[in-house]
Amino acid sequence: METPSQNLESLFANAGEYLETKAELWKLKMVDKTSETISSIAEKIILFFLGFIFFIFLNIGLALLIGYWIGQTFWGFFILAAFYGIVGLLIHAMKDKLIKTPVANSLIEKFLK
Repeated sequence: METPSQNLESLFANAGEYLETKAELWKLKMVDKTSETISSIAEKIILFFLGFIFFIFLNIGLALLIGYWIGQTFWGFFILAAFYGIVGLLIHAMKDKLIKTPVANSLIEKFLK
């Protein structure tokens, strides 16, 4: 039969093991969430890079085509530059709604999932 002091020692030993296990579980969950987030960001960076290259070549082709239609190649590049300048100003005006909030929500969702 165990004495109260032995029961108390056993309780403290179990509590210590519980805290160690809980800390290890928390650490593993954080590693899982961090690796998931980093891999998601890496995937998005790679897709962005490939999309960017496609976009650049597409725009060079469009600028050359517009310049061909107008008769002067450089006008095609100026027209596309003006178009993207206007688009850039519109995106800048709505940056919180279009960029900041969705990115923040996506990161929060990944970490709380």
